[in-house]
Amino acid sequence: MTQPHIDRLASGLLAQTAAFADAVDGTDWDAFVPTCPQWRLRVLVGHLGQAPRWAAGIVRGGPPGAIPDPHEARPPQDWRAWLLAGASELVTAVRETGPDAPVWTVAGPAPASFWLRQATHDTAVHTADAALLAGVPYTVEPDLAADAVTQLLELLSAPVMATLKPAVGSLRGRGSIGLHAREESVEGWVITRTPTGVSWRRGPGAADVTVAGPMQDLLLVLMRRLPPQRLTIDGDRRLFDHWLAHSAL
Repeated sequence: MTQPHIDRLASGLLAQTAAFADAVDGTDWDAFVPTCPQWRLRVLVGHLGQAPRWAAGIVRGGPPGAIPDPHEARPPQDWRAWLLAGASELVTAVRETGPDAPVWTVAGPAPASFWLRQATHDTAVHTADAALLAGVPYTVEPDLAADAVTQLLELLSAPVMATLKPAVGSLRGRGSIGLHAREESVEGWVITRTPTGVSWRRGPGAADVTVAGPMQDLLLVLMRRLPPQRLTIDGDRRLFDHWLAHSAL
C-alpha cells in the first residue's frame, strides 16, 4: 500500500516527539497513565526514548535483539533533548540505509521505512496518552492519523499476526465495518471479516456497521484511547465492540 513520503513521516515523528515532550513537561512522572494503565508516565518517557534507537539499530542491519524494557530506562537530566535525539537517530538511519532497503520486522522483511512509519504512529498515539493525562490539547494531522489506521489494518491482516497476538484470531468470522472520516481529504476503509482472517480496502462501501467521525477521533477510538461514544455508529454496534476488544497490538 502507498504510504506517506519519508519526509512526511520524518517531520511527523519529530513534531509528535516535541509535542510529547511539551505534554509531559511539568507533569508528575510517577502518575499512572489512564490509557496505558500498567505504565507510569516515566515508563512511557523511557519507551519513547528507547524505541526509536532500537529501531535505528535494526535499520542499520543489526540483529533485532530483545525489545528494550522501558521500566529500565533512565532518561538523562536533559530528557527532552534525549527524546528528540532518539527520533532524529531513526530518521538518519532510514535516510542513510535507504527507505526501500529490506530490513527485519516482526511480520517479515519490509522496507526500512516501516520502522520510521511505525515510530511516527506509535509516538502520535503515546502523545495523546500524555496529553490526556496532562489535560492539554492534542492534535495529529488527518493524513498521519489516516496512515496510522492503514498501518494498523495492514498488521491485523498479516497472516502471522494471529500467531503473535492470539486475540487477533478472534477477528475471523463474518461481518463488515466501514470507517469514514469527516474530512473530505481522507478516503475511508471497509473492513471485512472472513473465516480465514481480516481483509480490507480503501474507499466507500456498504457495511454491517458504519463508524464515522473526525479522523483524529477515529484513530484514537480504534487505538482504545477514546470511548466509542466519540463517534457516530450506525448498524451492528456489537460487531464494532468486538473489533475493539480483539484488535489490540
